Amino acid sequence: MTTAFPDQDALLDLFGQRVAARLTAGNDTLPYDIAERLRAARMQALAHRKVERAPLLAASIAANGAGAATLPWGEGGRWWRLLAASALPIVTLVAGLVAISYVQDESRAREIAEVDAALLTDDLPPAAYADPGFLQFLKLTQRAER
Repeated sequence: MTTAFPDQDALLDLFGQRVAARLTAGNDTLPYDIAERLRAARMQALAHRKVERAPLLAASIAANGAGAATLPWGEGGRWWRLLAASALPIVTLVAGLVAISYVQDESRAREIAEVDAALLTDDLPPAAYADPGFLQFLKLTQRAER
């Protein structure tokens, strides 16, 4: 059965459910033979609906690789969008870590260059530069001079 609108099958199913609910609600007041005929008609309608949907189910199974399990978000490119949405924060994090590493390396190289320049231009003995607190002293004196 071809439909003019994609939601027509859903509307037909909804209509059928409403009719079935009305029939079930009024079923208690009907005589037994009429209630049984209605029950049999409902069963035939359900069987007909199952037969009508069977080719669609078979085509769906064939398209998915003879019954292979597939994830619902893997159809129609949604899997790639999910992967891209997950990868974007990871790429941003890695770029941030690389930037932090670069800035720290540059800062450390600048500090070493300052110590080397002070060693070459100053009259202090080289043993003074081996003192761990000398770098801090050098920074404080350079800030005070500026």
